[in-house]
Amino acid sequence: MLRSLVGSEMCIRDSINAEYGESLRTTMAIRCAFENSNEVGVFSKLTNKYCLVSHGGSENFYSVFESELADHIPVVHASIAGCRVIGRMCAGNSKGLILPNTTTDTELQHIRNSLPDEVKVIRVEERLSALGNCIACNDHVALVHAELDRETEEIIQDVLGVEVFRTTIADNILVGSYCALSNQGCLVHPRTSIEDQEELCSLLQVPVMAGTVNRGSDVIGAGIVVNDWAAFAGLDTTSTELSVVESLFKLNEAGPSQLLDTMRSELIDNMTH
Repeated sequence: MLRSLVGSEMCIRDSINAEYGESLRTTMAIRCAFENSNEVGVFSKLTNKYCLVSHGGSENFYSVFESELADHIPVVHASIAGCRVIGRMCAGNSKGLILPNTTTDTELQHIRNSLPDEVKVIRVEERLSALGNCIACNDHVALVHAELDRETEEIIQDVLGVEVFRTTIADNILVGSYCALSNQGCLVHPRTSIEDQEELCSLLQVPVMAGTVNRGSDVIGAGIVVNDWAAFAGLDTTSTELSVVESLFKLNEAGPSQLLDTMRSELIDNMTH
């Protein structure tokens, strides 16, 4: 009976793999580093439609992203204003990408050519040019620095297709630095009060949790990038921190895996009766 059970389960796996392909693989948070830096959110930008990775650094950093994402979205080498800190220089979601006015024409054209046609790529005239530090957004809502220009706020609404809220996180005005936000959840500075977490939860309409990355770092946005099915954190991130990330951002809720469990249960029931 055991041999029959194993053979039947292999058939189930084969049929599910044929239908779902790579999506059967359990999704989780992955540790990586850029050269000797654990600040992966400084050197990369991740959304549901594209991933930007900084020029330079070891090819291993790029290959980690490529191996997990390349079957689904483009993974693009890029620089912004000649800088490698691209994650702190831009803001975007699956609908668009906003770059500072210091972005060169060549860089702008390269990024536009590399991203899907439906993604709008816009340069903005903004005094606060480190846009990634000043803006945190998913596909529905953006949290922004309280002193961001009104014109920039309107561009964010138009290009990214989101509601915009001026706020702080744990009294820090650099909202992009102190949170990581996806369509599934939001990880915020560890000293964010319960009241503030509830207020953010109401604004964002996703679960909000206070936590850390990279073994206690409170600069969440610099230490992790996340979309709806993958997350990349610095090498120093502990297993406890990773488990919080995986739970909050629902990275372990893979539909095909659940389907496999259900079919396995039904198979066992049928063979034991």
